[in-house]
Amino acid sequence: MTAYIIRRLLLLPLIIFGVTLIVFSMMQLLGEDQLLAAYVDPNTLDKMSEADLEAIKEKYGLNEDPFTRYVRWIESVAHGDLGWSIVGKEPVKDAIIHRLPSTVELTLYAIIPIIGVGIWLGVQAALHHNKWQDHLIRIFSIVGWSFPDFVFGLIIIMVFYSWLGWFPPGRISLWAESAIHSPDFHQYTKLVTIDALLNGRLDIFWDGLRHLIGPILTLSYLWWAYLIRITRSSMMEVLRKDYVRTARAKGLPEHVVINKHAKRNALIPVATVAGSMIIGLIMGVIIVETIFIRPGIGSFAAKAAGQLDYASIMGMLLFSSLILILGNLIIDVSYALIDPRIRYE
Repeated sequence: MTAYIIRRLLLLPLIIFGVTLIVFSMMQLLGEDQLLAAYVDPNTLDKMSEADLEAIKEKYGLNEDPFTRYVRWIESVAHGDLGWSIVGKEPVKDAIIHRLPSTVELTLYAIIPIIGVGIWLGVQAALHHNKWQDHLIRIFSIVGWSFPDFVFGLIIIMVFYSWLGWFPPGRISLWAESAIHSPDFHQYTKLVTIDALLNGRLDIFWDGLRHLIGPILTLSYLWWAYLIRITRSSMMEVLRKDYVRTARAKGLPEHVVINKHAKRNALIPVATVAGSMIIGLIMGVIIVETIFIRPGIGSFAAKAAGQLDYASIMGMLLFSSLILILGNLIIDVSYALIDPRIRYE
């Protein structure tokens, strides 16, 4: 197992180098004005003297050869300097850091119903193959798979907010926003619901939770549709294996056969899918965050693309790539823990 992890870790520097090279090459395709605007507030460019502009070019190596520019850019990235965000009106690094807690909070609350309910429904469909439970779950899955995420999100808003007034969009209400920025409220984690509990403010906790339910319902149903199909197919394949038939022939209770012999092996491919879901959530769910007006990194990326904010786009591309690389490393290791055969390939 140790050798397997070491092999994966040795590949990381090469992959990260390739990612940074691609991002840097894309930046070089921009014109000089766009490059300058990516490093400083574009509103100040017209007010700068030639000496100031030359100083900026010198600082970031814009007058140097490509290799020198790449080295200087890597040094800037290592120090957290990803340029200036037009959308966020602050450095790109700060813009991502300020919006990441909203996305992380949504991810933490969404993964439990997505993975737990999705796997359970998939297992039930396989155990009741071609019975009414299986048909009902399959219809449920097909409908969810057919729905565009923005359509389902709008339906959730229309039903649960416009008609019933239960789950409003946004992250928190205005009164709660004022409360969490007051001197008496300590933001330990920047996650509204968790900080509310740590501060003993159940009213703010409930308000934050109400704003989370709409996005969670949207994400859950759309991901359930995919996870159910994968789990059902994998579970049905495992139930046909000889070792499952042997376990039943030995007279083992059905719940032991299912939970100990069948389910664990069936979840091997599901683990990869579930891990990819979590990575996708952390990287920002653009459509859902935009529809529900959540100030996360997904909606930030959408605004940056709409306003041609090149620095923010490149910063998000680099951030998402690193999350994807590290997430896949964790998935590979967890996959090897579930299936020992992977360690020796």
